Amino acid sequence: MRTGSSILKAGARAVQDLIFPHHDFDAGSRASSPGLSAQGWAKVAFVEAPVCDGCGLPFEYDMGPGVRCAACEARPRAFSRARAACLYDDASRDLILQFKHADRIDLARLFSLWLERAGADLIAEADAVVPVPMHPLRLIRRRYNQAAEMARPLARRSKIAYWPGALERNRAGESQAGKSGSGRRRNVAGAFVCPERWKAKVAGKRILLVDDVLTTGATAEACAKALLKAGAGAVDLAVVARVRETGGVSI
Repeated sequence: MRTGSSILKAGARAVQDLIFPHHDFDAGSRASSPGLSAQGWAKVAFVEAPVCDGCGLPFEYDMGPGVRCAACEARPRAFSRARAACLYDDASRDLILQFKHADRIDLARLFSLWLERAGADLIAEADAVVPVPMHPLRLIRRRYNQAAEMARPLARRSKIAYWPGALERNRAGESQAGKSGSGRRRNVAGAFVCPERWKAKVAGKRILLVDDVLTTGATAEACAKALLKAGAGAVDLAVVARVRETGGVSI
């Protein structure tokens, strides 16, 4: 049986490993525990409150609970609320691209911890966690869905149902990279569907959608529309990083 002292020591080691692991993720090597170097933490632009309740855009000052930015007020999105752990910049982009394209699945737990912190208010109200799906052909090429690798541990730690089958991508489409906002929306229009066998389970539920990056929101909106069409009560979004916007335009 573990004593109170051993439990406290184990907890202290866990906190130390989270911040200063044996090998730093940002040093390019695989880490034995999740975390960044002190220099790595300083480089990441973490998003802190206050933020837009609709898209998670950071505000310069607190304007009260539930306030939304001008872009969200002008054009409400299909997802109800979004939260991002950090801004998409040089520091976060390098880590995310390693995770997506360099087989760095070991980054999944770190990112899921970031999502847990950033999306705490969304998680508290969620009935289930659903990752943004990949088309089967792309999944075969990449061998893993990065959204699912983050969503699974997030759901487990939060004790929320994990529903990876509640959304399917039925059309491959092209990469979203380099496309305008309208081009991204056209590229994913009708690309996602909630399978018939899932509709009874999804009906009336508040779903937390998980993805890696929020750019224009086209993919998240297409996913949210599919879940809402299937009867979901609401869809929220949690992402690792989001682009900064000026006047509603992604930069």
